[in-house]
Amino acid sequence: MTLRWEAFLEEVRERGEYDTPQEAERAARVVLALLGAHLVGDVRAELAARLPETMALILLNPLQAAEPLSPERFVRATAAWIEGATEATALWDIGAVLSTVADAAGDDLTGRVLLQLPPG
Repeated sequence: MTLRWEAFLEEVRERGEYDTPQEAERAARVVLALLGAHLVGDVRAELAARLPETMALILLNPLQAAEPLSPERFVRATAAWIEGATEATALWDIGAVLSTVADAAGDDLTGRVLLQLPPG
């Protein structure tokens, strides 16, 4: 089932304890862009189908990572893309977005997503 845009952002906003929907959207856009660069094939397409259209398009952006980012590098990259972010706040952003994505994906698809990511 695909989440509606407003419901997705509200869930990210609540989990991330953001003051505004704009903060939640900023975090979601960055984290999904980085995640999408690491996923391929059916898993990427299935995950996109469970997200609101705007977020799905970000996930499906044709940019692909040259090499998988370790969890630490993923956090640093997220921090670099969000103005004023630190690694600690980026980790918070990642948790808020990915937990919302995992709920939308369900256990089976989340497991297949995790298989495409580096351990950690």
